[in-house]
Amino acid sequence: MKQVFNFSAGPAVLPRPVLEKVQKELLNYSGTDMSVMELSHRSGPFEEIIQGAEALLRELMDIPEEYEVLFLQGGASLQFSMIPMNLLAEHGVADYIVTGSWSKKAVKEAGKIGTIHRIESPGDIPAYTKEDFSPEAAYVHITSNNTIEGTRYASYPETGGIPLVADMSSHILSEPIDVSSFGLIYAGAQKNLGPSGVTVAIVRKDLIGKAPETCPTMLKYETYVENGSMFNTPPTFAIYVLKLVLEWVKENGGVAGMEALNREKAGLLYSCIDESSLFSNPVPEASRSLMNIPFTTASDKVNKLFLEQAKRRGFEFLKGHRSVGGMRASLYNAMPLEGVRALVDFMKEFEADQGGTSHVDH
Repeated sequence: MKQVFNFSAGPAVLPRPVLEKVQKELLNYSGTDMSVMELSHRSGPFEEIIQGAEALLRELMDIPEEYEVLFLQGGASLQFSMIPMNLLAEHGVADYIVTGSWSKKAVKEAGKIGTIHRIESPGDIPAYTKEDFSPEAAYVHITSNNTIEGTRYASYPETGGIPLVADMSSHILSEPIDVSSFGLIYAGAQKNLGPSGVTVAIVRKDLIGKAPETCPTMLKYETYVENGSMFNTPPTFAIYVLKLVLEWVKENGGVAGMEALNREKAGLLYSCIDESSLFSNPVPEASRSLMNIPFTTASDKVNKLFLEQAKRRGFEFLKGHRSVGGMRASLYNAMPLEGVRALVDFMKEFEADQGGTSHVDH
């Protein structure tokens, strides 16, 4: 196999030791002579997996006892509907800070269920205080890292006691956060937690049980709380791999260790872009993501040439999202430092071959 570095925004690179363990255990998990994919979700071995995954996530994120940890399906996109279905029954009003493509999708779904106040914040993301929010809001929703635009919150909004709800799909476990500052955190697994198929929700207990009677059973948080996330068959294999990823994070310094590595990786790539006369990044420095770094040249032709050559060199999925074009490198926890170093070396080599073309040249 040739060496490949996977810069996909998701489903994303997984730690190689995790994949090797999956391969080793694929036909015989823990002496059962069965694959995890074949185990009943009611069996002892799988109950150990799901309980172990929750315990590890609680430990790594220092999740307080007054929060439930739920393993759901449907991705973050289903949470766009599930959150307002569960939290809007009493007040009927929520505030959504719109910073990019995913928060636009979230606010669209919430608007089908209640009254939504949009707070537009494209580009640079300012600090927010309680005066920015509706006093009657049931919650304030943010997308804390934007995979497409490459932006993040440098500091989280001060809501004055209104529950803060955050889509952390693309940067959960990448840096320490204070869970107690949030009412609800949710994340699709396929970026930093594991494979696609499982979604994690961390929900403060006082926010559970507020859904109306008309809410479908499978869309109520209390259904998952009362049944240990196993009211129906959960995505067993995805939860198993998620547990292995959490073990890998713990073995590699925990969330603090991930943050140190991520800052080093992002610093290398941002420095390369900022020092370049060919490549540029459009994001204000204070709002730059550690996980998703878009960059471009001034020419679509040069962008295409860069992507073609990069692929031949083993750099996969560097094409930017179709809505913004250019390139994007996603540097999730499992992206090794050597992958970023190799990309930076290639970018410098490519620029030299182009004769140091300026950003503004066409």
